[in-house]
Amino acid sequence: MLDYKKAIGEIIAKELPQLSFGEIKEMIEIPQDSKMGDYAFPCFRLAKELKKSPQIIAGELAEKIKGDIFEKVEPVNAYVNMFISKETLGRDTIKSVLEEGENYGCSNLGEGKTVIVEFSSPNIAKPFHIGHIRSTVIGNSIYKIYKALGFDTVRINHLGDYGTQFGKMISAYRRWGNKEDVEREPIKTLLGYYTKFHEEAEDDPSLEEEAREIFAKLEKGEPEEVALWQWFRDESLKEFNRVYKMLDIEFDSYAGESFYSDKMPRHEEELEKSGILVESRGAKIVDLEDQGLGVALIKKSDGSSIYITRDIAAAIYRKETYDFYKNIYVVASQQSLHFQQLFAILRLMGYEECADGCVHVPFGLVRLEAGTMSTRHGRVVFLEDVLNRAVEKTKEIILEKNPNADNVEEIAAQVGIGAVVFNELSNNRIKDYTFKWETVLNFDGETGPYVQYTHARCCSLIKRAGEDVSSKAEALGKSGEVRYEYLTSEGAHELIKLLYQYPQVVIQAGEKYEPSVITRHIVDIAQAFNKFYHDEHIITEDDNEKLAKMSLVIATRNVIRNGLQLLGVKAPERM
Repeated sequence: MLDYKKAIGEIIAKELPQLSFGEIKEMIEIPQDSKMGDYAFPCFRLAKELKKSPQIIAGELAEKIKGDIFEKVEPVNAYVNMFISKETLGRDTIKSVLEEGENYGCSNLGEGKTVIVEFSSPNIAKPFHIGHIRSTVIGNSIYKIYKALGFDTVRINHLGDYGTQFGKMISAYRRWGNKEDVEREPIKTLLGYYTKFHEEAEDDPSLEEEAREIFAKLEKGEPEEVALWQWFRDESLKEFNRVYKMLDIEFDSYAGESFYSDKMPRHEEELEKSGILVESRGAKIVDLEDQGLGVALIKKSDGSSIYITRDIAAAIYRKETYDFYKNIYVVASQQSLHFQQLFAILRLMGYEECADGCVHVPFGLVRLEAGTMSTRHGRVVFLEDVLNRAVEKTKEIILEKNPNADNVEEIAAQVGIGAVVFNELSNNRIKDYTFKWETVLNFDGETGPYVQYTHARCCSLIKRAGEDVSSKAEALGKSGEVRYEYLTSEGAHELIKLLYQYPQVVIQAGEKYEPSVITRHIVDIAQAFNKFYHDEHIITEDDNEKLAKMSLVIATRNVIRNGLQLLGVKAPERM
């Protein structure tokens, strides 16, 4: 497909030898108001060199810009406004969308480069709650975006399966637990033990010391502690995988913190030899005060490790195993200092290339209306409950509108879960938000169900037009032989422009690690399509007009489907 910005840059470069092609391309803008053109070139910076006013330069330049791709070129104040030929844009865009199908929006930008995405990473024996949804769905979408951009992608679920909390869990189980309750409801039962431990520890501080001693035994590989830990891990993963199945999310590796326990001594030795590691009150630290990053605790005074120690081992292991181009951590913004310290320590250790490829992608927190969530105090909303409730709510809405609807269970799951995921990916990831049922399950406005319904509407039109018409429209669209004069209305042109921009939007989403860029764009496509649908008669008596409009319907369906796929949301054909 023609890169119009590049083509315009090449035309202007011939008239302005004072500027490089790169400078010119960088200066070309897309006006917010389409009445000001599809592209605009500002002339302010040329005034000094050409010793003319920007308005005169714009007028002279507009006279010289020629080409079949333009419908018109006009100077407005200090800008040259360029309007792309509607028929040319329609032909190029629809041809590309229909030829490329599911691959439209994909590219080979990342060919030969490996990107690791670490996401979700819940703690073993603790609830998979609504707070985990952000890392889980943002990370899954970033993985899909980078895969679409041609990178070799690796999904890692860095399970929180190590640390002092397991000393607390084992202590609590031995005091108050029983096997039958854990096997019946693993997470809720273990959460109950964990909560009780903290309640009792407030009155009996010796419990904390007991927990530390138990974890020290676990680190040393004592058989009883290891067996209990492994059991908690296995039972937790059964529950987690049930949620991942609902979200249609898979991982290439579940190598959690425990995986790196035998790899830490090598790096602790490196830190010691380099003189970076110093002793402080019996503990081992790295002083990063000179970088404004405070002090990083590497080893506690009792000799046990903490998670930054394991993260050092994990980052180096990943570099040596995968030779990554990027190692992306999708972790809450609360951990920003931790990752700054981690990357700084890797550089001090001499692993500059590894550190340069590491990226922390932070996101805002989820709060409950009653206050901040706390596993310690048992104040959580289970993610599985949220997804199940969304599905039930959707089922009620479907049956209310159509009591005889088919495949209700399947569609309700696709739309209900899609609503929750889309809601998470709708806003800039860095924003905090308060979890409210009425917001998550709102099926009106700029929501997942609205976009899914638009996709289903496209599918319905394709079915109504009939197999012969749809097949012919698709074939003509692929060959560029559709009568594009029927797609020059304002509504059709605005929709086509959005379809044309989609591949660049995928690239932007990857560069910014921001799925909401795609979410907003496919909402815009859905809104533009629905305007086109309401303003124009699509299945007309005129065969040429009908085939042209159906080619646009099929292209719209494809792009919405592709966009939803990158978000991890299903695209049902009926709703």
